[in-house]
Amino acid sequence: MLSEVATAQAELIEEFSFFDNWMDRYQYLIDLGRRLPEFPEAQKTDANKIRGCQSQVWFVATKKGNRLEFQAISDAAIVSGLIAMLLRIYSGKKPADILQTAPDFVTALHLEEHLSPTRSTGLYSMLEAIRNFASQAAEAS
Repeated sequence: MLSEVATAQAELIEEFSFFDNWMDRYQYLIDLGRRLPEFPEAQKTDANKIRGCQSQVWFVATKKGNRLEFQAISDAAIVSGLIAMLLRIYSGKKPADILQTAPDFVTALHLEEHLSPTRSTGLYSMLEAIRNFASQAAEAS
């Protein structure tokens, strides 16, 4: 049986398989980013900024019960789409599930081949932040 994170990745990969080319995938990414929930202005602090992203990215994690909830926003359209993907895969999941499931969607969607080097670095910085939050939450349990 797949973990919740693996299931979310598989669903996302399947969604992207409906698009024949990367222009359509970019547009879908941008559309996903436009649908991000509101991010509290008070959370746009230096402490919540993700380092390693060319654009500005603010990322906040909270633990609710035995699950992590993530909120994030960016000032760039494609990065906002990447955030929407990450939130869909990881938000609401258990820390152990996050830590035990490799981010296979990056390779499956060929993101490294189609993102600029700075966006790719930013994606990995956000993934690292998610794993760090999950690790801290797992240790605190």
